Amino acid sequence: MKRRATLALMLMLMLMLAGCAAPKTVAPDAKPATQEAPTQFEIPEKRATFSSDALVREFESETPKQYLIGPGDKITVIVAGRPELSGQHTVGPDGNITLPFAGTVSILDTNRDQAADIIKHALSTYYLSIYVTVRIDEYTSNRVVVLGRVEHPGVVHFENNPTLVEVLARAGGFPILRPEQVLTRCAVLRGDKILWLDLKRLLNGDLSLNIPLKRNDTVYIPDAYDTSVYVLGEVNKPGVYRLTPKMSFLDALGQAGGPSIRADTGQIRIIRPSQGLNQQVALDDVLAPDRTLNVALEEGDVVYVPRSGIATVGFWLSQINPFTLLLSIQAVAANVGN
Repeated sequence: MKRRATLALMLMLMLMLAGCAAPKTVAPDAKPATQEAPTQFEIPEKRATFSSDALVREFESETPKQYLIGPGDKITVIVAGRPELSGQHTVGPDGNITLPFAGTVSILDTNRDQAADIIKHALSTYYLSIYVTVRIDEYTSNRVVVLGRVEHPGVVHFENNPTLVEVLARAGGFPILRPEQVLTRCAVLRGDKILWLDLKRLLNGDLSLNIPLKRNDTVYIPDAYDTSVYVLGEVNKPGVYRLTPKMSFLDALGQAGGPSIRADTGQIRIIRPSQGLNQQVALDDVLAPDRTLNVALEEGDVVYVPRSGIATVGFWLSQINPFTLLLSIQAVAANVGN
């Protein structure tokens, strides 16, 4: 009777250990041999880079303080006491308008007062002691092109020199309306120059980045999938997740469904390849709570949850051939019988 009880206990123990087997057949903690990458392959640079504060100030200083007349603008020229010289004009693509008697006059990139002086000088050959004023009726040329992950990409018109926040608001960048749209950075293209701005700083109150824009500037919001973190290992939903402003370790772990039942929550790794950092975190310490461990994540960070030792034993048992397992049970039974 005692031998039967011992046999039953051993069989039950082996079946329980086999039940711990993981459903996947990938060997745990396997360390394949590494080889140096061929020279024809390049390692992609995933870290976001931003322009210097000096370049931000340079872009800001280039914005004119007054509105400058451009192609497509509709203006009215008023010559006091001379209705035959007064009238509305549309500025041509070359920046010119046509005046009675004086002919073609260029007023491209001039403000109201400068345009009035140019027109007065052109008419002074034919008229003495005239007084000229210029009124802008339609601000057609003052436009900014917005591209990328916004609700309304395209050309946006303004009556003055808009700021970056005004452009994003008009294009549907605020609030965040689309799941794949996360405002973390943007580029401002001006001529042959490009300015990369950290929108997380701007959204957190750094108004020094809310620069005024010029006519024909292009604002580009990159795809949100360019800003990602990776949650791998023993979690319920491993994969790539969007990096949101002020995203923390627990935020990323929660989006991945939390640790699985096979996870070793005492040895979770937070890896930052861009800085060569590798920090071990115990989930119980984070939940204690120790706020210093719930660190803010950056673009390209990797959260890795390893497999626990018990799940590892279960894996190896799952690799045993069923016939071998049966023979092992018979051998145990024979030994108990003897």
